[in-house]
Amino acid sequence: MSEVATAQPTATRDAKARQGAVANAFGAASGNFLEMYDFMVFGYYAGAIGRAFFPAGGGATLSLLLAFATFGAGFLMRPLGAIFLGSYVDRIGVRRGLMVTLSLMAVGTLVLALMPGYETIGLLAPILVLLARLLQGFSAGVELGTTSIYLNMIAPPGRRGFFVSFQSASQQVAVMFAASLGLVMTTLLTPAQMASWGWRIPLLIGCAIVPLLFVLRRTLGEDGSQARPHEPLSVLLRDLLAHWRVVLAGSLMVFMTTVSFYLITAYTPTYGVRELHLSTRAALIVTFCVGASNLFWLPLAGALSDRIGRKPIMIAAASIAILTAYPALSWLVAAPSVGRLLAVLLWLSFLYASYNGAMIVFLTEYVPRPVRTAGFSVAYSLTTCVGGFTPAVCQLLIQGTGDGAIPAVWLMAAAALSLGAVLTVRKPLAD
Repeated sequence: MSEVATAQPTATRDAKARQGAVANAFGAASGNFLEMYDFMVFGYYAGAIGRAFFPAGGGATLSLLLAFATFGAGFLMRPLGAIFLGSYVDRIGVRRGLMVTLSLMAVGTLVLALMPGYETIGLLAPILVLLARLLQGFSAGVELGTTSIYLNMIAPPGRRGFFVSFQSASQQVAVMFAASLGLVMTTLLTPAQMASWGWRIPLLIGCAIVPLLFVLRRTLGEDGSQARPHEPLSVLLRDLLAHWRVVLAGSLMVFMTTVSFYLITAYTPTYGVRELHLSTRAALIVTFCVGASNLFWLPLAGALSDRIGRKPIMIAAASIAILTAYPALSWLVAAPSVGRLLAVLLWLSFLYASYNGAMIVFLTEYVPRPVRTAGFSVAYSLTTCVGGFTPAVCQLLIQGTGDGAIPAVWLMAAAALSLGAVLTVRKPLAD
């Protein structure tokens, strides 16, 4: 009887511990939702944002390219955010750092939502919008790394891949939510209303969600990290330079993730409407389905990596992407339809989610502990400086070549770089 009595409280404690870990994972990943939600809204409504904030003298195409360039400019701040905020988070602890990054992201969202247009305040409008995107990029530079490291720390033994996948999964919820909201608005508002002011509604809704996200993050449990004494920034930079091979390899591994994600999500509405001549509603429905597909496959890939290892999944996904991306998009462009667009993007979604589900947790394990947050964040951020411009790169490639399938070449190049990095790195370094 005593053994049974002892076993029951132990089982109860284990169940409560698992529930607490899941709750903490949900709270940590919530900030990633806001980050990606803002990015998706900006990408979905790039045309309207371009008309609102940028001079239209060069025509609609130039305004769109300027909007996409501003979208990408936020990524240029990520390495700085990774270094400065990463150093700060490594010093104060991951749990408190998550509150800091969420606060900065919220300020950028509020500025974008309330900023008057170019016709009202002239050149001040694009300048302030750019500054808001730079602030969001500065925050995002360490947000993803901080969240991923936290999830790594709280994961039960043998479940790191599954738990770290919550970080990317939360982004897919943002993709789905933004697409759903877009569908509702295209039903309720006319195209003229959407272009004039309707695009601001999703941003204002994002602002309204912020208080809930703060509550979720304030209730996070401890992660086991300890605040460290203040060290000069030069010490962190020295440590990062000492591990430059790790940072470079990590950046290359991230390349496929960044390019494929922004290709199949942020760029899809524009690609579907401008290049395939489908309706906005159809493009948003496909985008929603892509987010749902990502959300389904990411945890499965993370859990599978716990069983068979990270690298086999990463190698397989990158290799298949190199072989199939261009044939798939060529098939789509040959006879554009909603069904073909959905089929192609669901296939690319499967490859993205399979690769990313294993790659993120691999990177958290690969970066040495002394520079874990900053090292992860710098590696990821350096790649997004290039991959974040994917919508603009794809549009420019199509404009320059006239080939609607040319974005696949950009994806194939990214997959090749990532595959080369995966094949050359050794086993994870971090404990």
